[in-house]
Amino acid sequence: MGKKYSLVVVSNDELSLQRNLLASEMVRDQLVDLHIDRNAPSASVAYNQALDKCEADIVIFAHQDVYFPPGWEQLLENAIKEVEQVDTDWALLGPIGISHQAGHVGNVWSTSLGAIVGQTVNKPEPVQSFDELVIVLRRSSGVRFDDALPEFHLYGTDIAQNALAMGKGAYACQLPVVHNDRFHDRLRSDFANAYKYIRSKWREILPLRTTVLWVTKNGYGLTLYRLNAKRSLEKRRAVSGEVNIDPRVFSAQCGWE
Repeated sequence: MGKKYSLVVVSNDELSLQRNLLASEMVRDQLVDLHIDRNAPSASVAYNQALDKCEADIVIFAHQDVYFPPGWEQLLENAIKEVEQVDTDWALLGPIGISHQAGHVGNVWSTSLGAIVGQTVNKPEPVQSFDELVIVLRRSSGVRFDDALPEFHLYGTDIAQNALAMGKGAYACQLPVVHNDRFHDRLRSDFANAYKYIRSKWREILPLRTTVLWVTKNGYGLTLYRLNAKRSLEKRRAVSGEVNIDPRVFSAQCGWE
């Protein structure tokens, strides 16, 4: 009999993978079917290929630098039950996203920001986009990633909009995780490539808010972000944490361990 959940990760850093995602209790105890792609051309292509291989109906897509606190699979089960009380035709869940009022909802620790990001959600909160660090998908919803979306960015916004366009629900739930992510000084050309694609695909409903910036018809959302990022570089660098610390330390500090 197959496991209840499948977990999919794209990896290009074995040390980060071992230190974080593979150190999570639910992975160590083999409570999920694990799929690792180390040669992905893009996140969307890799994730769709994994969807075709997974047997579980509930598939968790996570970054290699994510750590799941003990008992996270039970939190997920509880979240699914809560969502199904209000929406039996849901497609997506995540620990953090952007509400339709453009606010950050959900709780995650971000090492690069040196803090818990988002707001606690006491009930499932409908969202317009997700942070890509963790996305939970119900395969039977029929929602998939877009193979044509390049690179490894903004698929959390794209798949949320894919689901909403199909009349399927997308929600942020109380599913805290540690994102043991490195500090990034700026957004590079790979992000710009994905941003350009999203601008074109969803032009008729722009602007859309992502967890990082606004996607706008004129592209000024990316220009403004880059300007602000340059101005705040030293301040952001000063608060960023050390990714070589055991993620369980951060999890314990947050009260999740």
